[in-house]
Amino acid sequence: MQKGSIRVQTENIFPIIKKFLYSEHDIFIRELVSNAVDATQKLKTLSSIGEAKGELGELRIDVKIDAEKGTLSISDRGVGMTAEEVDKYINQVAFSGAEEFLDKYKGQNENNIIGHFGLGFYSSFMVSEKVEIFSKSFREEAKAVRWECDGSPEFTLEETEKGERGTSIVMHLNAESKEFLEPYRVKTVLEKFCKFLPVPIFFEDQQINNTSPAWTKKPSELTTENYQEFYKELYPFSEAPLFWIHLNVDYPFNLTGILYFPKIKQSYEIQKDKIQLYSNQVFVTDEVKDIVPEFLMLLHGVIDSPDIPLNVSRSYLQGDPNVKKINAHITKKVADKLEEIFNNDRKSFEEKWESLGLFVKYGMMTDDKFLDKANKFFVMEDADGKFLTLDEYKETTQALQKNKEGKQVVLYTTNPVQQDAYIQQAKAKGYVVVKMETLVDSAFINSMEMKWQDMIFTRVDADIADNLIDKTESAESVLSKDESEKLKTLFNRPFEGLNLQVEIKGLGKEAPPVTATRPEQMRRMKDMAAMGGGMAAWYASMPDEVNLTVNGNHPIFQKILSEADAGKQEKVVKNLSDLALLSQGLLTGNNLTSFISRSVELMEQ
Repeated sequence: MQKGSIRVQTENIFPIIKKFLYSEHDIFIRELVSNAVDATQKLKTLSSIGEAKGELGELRIDVKIDAEKGTLSISDRGVGMTAEEVDKYINQVAFSGAEEFLDKYKGQNENNIIGHFGLGFYSSFMVSEKVEIFSKSFREEAKAVRWECDGSPEFTLEETEKGERGTSIVMHLNAESKEFLEPYRVKTVLEKFCKFLPVPIFFEDQQINNTSPAWTKKPSELTTENYQEFYKELYPFSEAPLFWIHLNVDYPFNLTGILYFPKIKQSYEIQKDKIQLYSNQVFVTDEVKDIVPEFLMLLHGVIDSPDIPLNVSRSYLQGDPNVKKINAHITKKVADKLEEIFNNDRKSFEEKWESLGLFVKYGMMTDDKFLDKANKFFVMEDADGKFLTLDEYKETTQALQKNKEGKQVVLYTTNPVQQDAYIQQAKAKGYVVVKMETLVDSAFINSMEMKWQDMIFTRVDADIADNLIDKTESAESVLSKDESEKLKTLFNRPFEGLNLQVEIKGLGKEAPPVTATRPEQMRRMKDMAAMGGGMAAWYASMPDEVNLTVNGNHPIFQKILSEADAGKQEKVVKNLSDLALLSQGLLTGNNLTSFISRSVELMEQ
């Protein structure tokens, strides 16, 4: 028997390990099972080159609870260790690694360290009052050994009896960690961290892992059904994905994985943090910011790369060249896939646009390389349900929809039902109106106006259709100058919460008698302010600016101007302006109540 002290300069290293090693204590299961997998894989390698003799037998890892003894054990049938190797790897290497870790990371809650400092084993002391190792090396004639330590620098190392090759770590759980004697708790952790490890893992006599998940296979080996089954394995309660991208790179970095485009019916269904990050099939995290481009955080799936330095801080991760290359590669693969689907099956692409549009628009706003590619497959749906690419929209609207500066005017609607009257007026003039009605569209419009220098976006109700394009001159008014002034006086009235500007124009007889519009830039600023606080909140509370365009050529105004009853004349004029405001959703509260009462009164007359 050998007794001794672990060689450490730092005093009381165990309490520090317990406190600072990992922020999530259940991660010790991941670390110890990962070590068991490494030991098993090493044995396979040694056997393949003839260094390990004889039959390997069943290679598996067993996780067992002994409630009576208060222990949790993790056992493998891998390479095992001799007494000398235990002394070297447990007493010396791991502890020098622990000190290096403490120097570098003390005070940081870093939970993504996979054995980088040889610390995997020492995570067992976070939950144990005593840890035992039973190990027997694969080497012929090797004696089995037992190592024990109670969390002080003192250890015991002695020969023991052990029938099978491999290593068992037996943790005598401390009072605060008795939760790990509950089978459900242990099973949950194993399923989270070890679900796809390459060596069979058994718990309660059941295998809990899939040793060869879809992403570890070649795309040529997988069918559509395989990809969809794997998606169900990852997300049991989700609808089938739209399509997927299989990542498989081995130069200049290692990267495998499958990214799925989920079906999103509503913008509010967006969920980030659905991509799982693995390192050699060991689950690490589902916070993949910096590794995956931000706009693709909405995707689902798995990324596996041993080249991502998981043992370092996030700031280092952001600057790491491999991470930047992986980020750029994923962007390119996604853009290529979208372009391929668009070119090969445009109808299917358009049917999926409700979900795809969110990814594409988000990407166009945040990633210029993606924007360059997306310009080819980005589509806009017009008010009649027809899809147009950017080039197709420009071609279709070339003749009619250019303003005085020569910029293409994209007429859009945020609510086709509410803005129907404006859409119909625009369509009657030959203009094309597209739908921009998702949560990202207001930000998208502002962003694209800066990126697409030759285009501007104008909501269809921002002005009467002719004025938007600055092409068509107003028709000649049938009203005299005096009649126009009288009409303007009748329409000019104070209106609570609104700043009304009245203009008399000679429009076509088919145009509505009064049209209410809100200046595009002013409305956009108000919309943005409504979402913010501070000064923005003050700005949002300012009265809405509304233009009332009175069509002097509409026959109704001849009747109004000749009406002898001044009271009735005033009521009809108020009703016409209220109807216009109602179409913009600007007639509320007392104003709406007055409009209803006045309408009933006029009908009775």
